[in-house]
Amino acid sequence: MSKVACALTIAGTDPSGGAGIQADLKTFQELQTYGMSVLTSIVAQNTTGVQDIHHLPLNMIEQQLDSVLSDMPVHAFKTGMIANTDMMQVIARKVSDLDVPYIMDPVMVATSGDALINKEARSFLKKHLLPLTAVVTPNIPEAEFITGEKITSTEDMKQAAEYIVKELGAGAALVKGGHIQGEAIDFLFDGKELHTFTVERINTKNTHGTGCTYSAAITAYLSRGDTLIEAVRKSKEFVTAAIKHSLSLGSGSGPTKHWAIREEKGVKHV
Repeated sequence: MSKVACALTIAGTDPSGGAGIQADLKTFQELQTYGMSVLTSIVAQNTTGVQDIHHLPLNMIEQQLDSVLSDMPVHAFKTGMIANTDMMQVIARKVSDLDVPYIMDPVMVATSGDALINKEARSFLKKHLLPLTAVVTPNIPEAEFITGEKITSTEDMKQAAEYIVKELGAGAALVKGGHIQGEAIDFLFDGKELHTFTVERINTKNTHGTGCTYSAAITAYLSRGDTLIEAVRKSKEFVTAAIKHSLSLGSGSGPTKHWAIREEKGVKHV
């Protein structure tokens, strides 16, 4: 009997289904990975923005982690929205001994522009969680906060990726270029080499949850045993198809289509 790849997401919710834990679990399922989840915050949001946030009690977050980690195999895990330092301390304590890839989506701001974590938490994330990661996947605004430098060019993106690894201790950094003009280009620095992933930019407003989906795909592929380079390459393909065939649902920034790559390939699974 072959080993079942198992992936865990630790993040907030999105009741409209396009981002957060809902997007992560959809992605895990599409990529034939058994998905598990630990909720940090319940977020009232939709395609137009965030309406309210309720943070779960720390003891409940800790109990969820204990429930999963004491009973289930975890071959890779990711974090998304972790709203405050108290939550981060609990999570850091629980995952620091896990000898599996940790993928951090440093969620700070929603696609709509709404802030999702406070300033103190952003600083704690940078100092204490970042060094635990196998790879961190910031977009340009997130990379600007992490590095403290303005990013306006591809050269700036490359330098940011290297800085996050060499100076801040991340295992690898994938700086995503969705916020600059031109091709949709991402740079991955793995500690030794800089790798470039480029696709044609897709003209759509429906990008709700793309960061969650991209990092969840990387998590799924790493849980299946792929190398980091291969996981990022496949995940870039996965999220590009999801954006290309995104769904015009809601009155704001619509969600991506998580099963699009299956339709493109004409197969049941990828």
